Amino acid sequence: MSKGKVLLVMSAADVWERTDGSKYPTGYWAEELAAPHEKFVEAGYTVDFASPGGVLQPLDEHSADPAVAGEECARHVAHAQKALEEFGPLLKLEEVGIDDYVAVVLPGGHGPVVDLFQDAGLGRLLAEADKGGKLIGAVCHGPAALLSAKDEDGNWLFAGRRMTAFTDEEERLFGTAEGAPWLLASRLRELGADHVEGAAYQQHNIVDGNLFTGQNPASSARLAEDMIAALR
Repeated sequence: MSKGKVLLVMSAADVWERTDGSKYPTGYWAEELAAPHEKFVEAGYTVDFASPGGVLQPLDEHSADPAVAGEECARHVAHAQKALEEFGPLLKLEEVGIDDYVAVVLPGGHGPVVDLFQDAGLGRLLAEADKGGKLIGAVCHGPAALLSAKDEDGNWLFAGRRMTAFTDEEERLFGTAEGAPWLLASRLRELGADHVEGAAYQQHNIVDGNLFTGQNPASSARLAEDMIAALR
């Protein structure tokens, strides 16, 4: 018997257009999808996958490179691919209602800064989730998706909340800061988030009421653990 359902929202973007017009290939980051999925399933929850249009995003190849993503990356890639394959066609985000779910999880990869940050359907879903006190989790570039949630006057619903996300420093170290249309941590701060930064590439998680955020891939498992503890 499932304890409840968790909605994992993926980006549908496979390209991040740079300020010089070049196209940077992107996709889901294996650990950020696999670690929360694994934790929630182990804890007795059912995980559904959704994306804009139900499009299955490719794997970000960097997340399969041990030099970039660590020695555990092959396990994360295998888990993510198996989970997606077993789930089958992704749900269309625009057709999903929040009532069926106890929590929403927003993993990264650069995709959320391409599409999810301005996805009106996701914005409505997150607004309803927040209003209903449901748990919302976002890791690495996933917090970009929170930017989609606005009130009738266009004000950001998560302004003033404590959170963390992939930092400008981490973006520089990764080699993707130059040419980025905008940098996530800076944008969150500009729009009123209380963005709390940890050390680059070290696990760093923030909990603010029903909002759970992790700074980078290393923060993915802890994100899910914190959410599971709160659901208990």
